[in-house]
Amino acid sequence: MSDPEFWNDQQAAQVVINEANALKEQVNEFTNLSDSHENLQVSYELVKEEYDEELAAELETEIKELSAGVNDFELQLLLSAPHDKNNAILELHPGAGGTESQDWGSMLLRMYTRWAEKKGFKVETMDYLPGDEAGIKSVTLLIKGHNAYGYLKAEKGVHRLVRISPFDSSGRRHTSFVSCEVMPELNDDIEIDIRTEDLKIDTYRASGAGGQHINTTDSAVRITHVPTNTVVTCQSERSQIKNREQAMKMLKAKLYQLEIEKQQNELAEIRGEQKEIGWGSQIRSYVFHPYSLVKDHRTNTEIGNVNSVMDGELDPFIDAYLRSQL
Repeated sequence: MSDPEFWNDQQAAQVVINEANALKEQVNEFTNLSDSHENLQVSYELVKEEYDEELAAELETEIKELSAGVNDFELQLLLSAPHDKNNAILELHPGAGGTESQDWGSMLLRMYTRWAEKKGFKVETMDYLPGDEAGIKSVTLLIKGHNAYGYLKAEKGVHRLVRISPFDSSGRRHTSFVSCEVMPELNDDIEIDIRTEDLKIDTYRASGAGGQHINTTDSAVRITHVPTNTVVTCQSERSQIKNREQAMKMLKAKLYQLEIEKQQNELAEIRGEQKEIGWGSQIRSYVFHPYSLVKDHRTNTEIGNVNSVMDGELDPFIDAYLRSQL
């Protein structure tokens, strides 16, 4: 950064600055944890020499806080894959089931938004298609923050809801499914070969909230990558040009993710693993009735307070998944 030519390329300079800041943050966190550990050792020796109930209680509280801090720091160190530090593109797609599934989609949208806010991440809505009566037909979010993709890659899969449906006048129990797709937002230095002749680009008027301009111009963009039948849409910007740029970034991320999955499937075949991919393999169940439980089927992590999970308390599931991948 002290090189006189460092600022010649503003975009490359910003990448280096962000990386340096992230490393500084890690070092500072380690130093703080190390200092806390030393202070606790001193407190422990004092309690051993002369027992004091108030000091002992304070020591116990601080040990729990240090343990949680070490656990969180350890988790951050696990996020060392090439794109873990990137922003994340998260898509939600309700399955069959009409209004009930679409409402479940909006509940998950709120859950991920709450989780991101608690992490200090910024959430941008790239595309939003409202449901017919309630909920959503689909939504695409850009979640900005260091390690956003590293954390959220644990959420990729099918999420299952079991509850008494408020949309059923008979009060019957319903099971609904929503698919969650997560991809890293890629930098321009990632080479993905996208040929112009393979693209079908449509423009249309945006839908949903967004002010007066939203229905007056064909600013929304849909891009279809014909060879893979991959479709992306973007309507978050007023300008068609900006929406097209964002849509191309999303397409790039999706095609990259397809390539990664292809490689993982090939490795799984070599190892002899049989993993079902698709709607039939939910990663997590959220049960509201006849009891309250959220269970991750990959790690068997369970939380009895379903409301806290819906308010964004996802870290125990993310933590357990990332550790299971070691």
